[in-house]
Amino acid sequence: MQRTERFDSADRIITTGFWVNAVLMVMKLSAGYWGRSDAVFADGIESACDFIAIFATMIALRLGRQPFDANHPYGHGRAESLAALFVSLVIAATGGWILYESVVTIFEGQFKSPGLVAVAAALVTIIIKEWLYRFSTKTGKKLESPALLAIAKDHRKDAVTSISTLIGVIGAFLGLGVLDPLAAGLTSLFILYVGYQTFREAAHDLMDGTAPADFINALQVLAESVEHVEHVHEMRARRSGQYMIVDLKLEMDPDMTVKQSHDVATKVKKIIFDHYPGVGDVMIHINPHDEEHVDLIRL
Repeated sequence: MQRTERFDSADRIITTGFWVNAVLMVMKLSAGYWGRSDAVFADGIESACDFIAIFATMIALRLGRQPFDANHPYGHGRAESLAALFVSLVIAATGGWILYESVVTIFEGQFKSPGLVAVAAALVTIIIKEWLYRFSTKTGKKLESPALLAIAKDHRKDAVTSISTLIGVIGAFLGLGVLDPLAAGLTSLFILYVGYQTFREAAHDLMDGTAPADFINALQVLAESVEHVEHVHEMRARRSGQYMIVDLKLEMDPDMTVKQSHDVATKVKKIIFDHYPGVGDVMIHINPHDEEHVDLIRL
């Protein structure tokens, strides 16, 4: 998949989620108000927060698709991780707000009797949000996009929230008014956990956290399969948006010419690109084989 195709695909997913979320937001706010359900109305407020988060992600993807330049020699991919970080904060803030509102409602004991429209709104939200989660996750995993995967988790969070909301609304509709805010309160704990998980993953990428061990090991095997590569002395990889940036130190015959070493390094880079479309760049350093050498580093 070419670079433009990757970002066009991500844009389609985000845009779809943006407009579907807008419709759901209006529907839930209206159903919560006219159906006299605090849980459904809170769900609508949550969708309004998601609306802002998705909009921020759309901006991040526009920034992230720009190629590297003089001021950003490693590209603009980190914009996606920044968007994922923002989404995590929106998720956590939403969870905290819902928890606070449900606790206040329970202690005040002012329970409402929801109408059928509130039940219908919660049911429709579950179906649509779960579809959006699967739709976004499929492309997000394929592109290895932090922003898309964060938005996918946000959709799953909404689906689970609406399940709890549905249970609470049905209970309140049948006369157990406390179930409406209680369901919202319990769900807020799950929302806070999703926010923490999303924050941790985004922060890991922004702090140049290492790539998964299986990915590193597979790259080493691939590089060492190239003729004249005696050994991979060291390998590091970090994420920049939808791409991985890889650093390799290869050991070769010290009697090889610079031209020969360069050709082998080019072969290594090409074979990695051929096998891993999610790798954006490979930087290679060559060391003489069977000679002790100390890496100079100040980090």
